[in-house]
Amino acid sequence: MEQVLVFATLLLPIVTAVVELVKKTVNISKNYLPLISLIVGLLVGAIAYPFTDFELVLRLWAGGFAGLSGTGLFELIKKRDGMTKDVA
Repeated sequence: MEQVLVFATLLLPIVTAVVELVKKTVNISKNYLPLISLIVGLLVGAIAYPFTDFELVLRLWAGGFAGLSGTGLFELIKKRDGMTKDVA
């Protein structure tokens, strides 16, 4: 489990950068950001197979941890108003 957490720590900056990119380019409700971060984390974890010898399940766990920590786990239950991009 310790190796999964270390791998999640390595994935975290990548997941955070991709989520920030999504926030800047796509106009979506802020309430969906934790879900998008989780999905991005799972995808990044799944495609990181050349960099580790973990099984797919362990890579998905690491990606999920990175995704949830990328937006903050507390935001899963916090209601936020507004959109990611201000449309002028």
